[in-house]
Amino acid sequence: MDENEAAPLPLLVVDGANVVGSVPDGWWRDRRGAAERLRDALVAVAGRGVPELPGPLEVVLVVEGAARGVAGVPGVRVVEASGSGDDRIVELVRGEKARHPARACLVATADRELRARVGALGATVTGPRSVRP
Repeated sequence: MDENEAAPLPLLVVDGANVVGSVPDGWWRDRRGAAERLRDALVAVAGRGVPELPGPLEVVLVVEGAARGVAGVPGVRVVEASGSGDDRIVELVRGEKARHPARACLVATADRELRARVGALGATVTGPRSVRP
């Protein structure tokens, strides 16, 4: 990093499908709408942070399947997974850790396999409750 370049904000990557699916509130009737509601709730998280990582944060919401097409909003970047959302999250974490090894990176998911995969790359993990409204 150039000495004049500001350090990047800590990164929070949200496993959209897993977090939306963590509460049986009828999300399956409108997956895209559920992803949009999560995205909107994450705007506040970007500013305040989560217990494990105080804000402000860069927030990336990864969506897949029927939730594709959800647009980003100020404070929350939305990344579509063309295939597996978990694989896309791993790619994001790997890329960020390659560019900024010291950058704090937190992944919100309850998926055990994904937690292990991103943990091996140096990310920390938190459960869906940390980012749910």
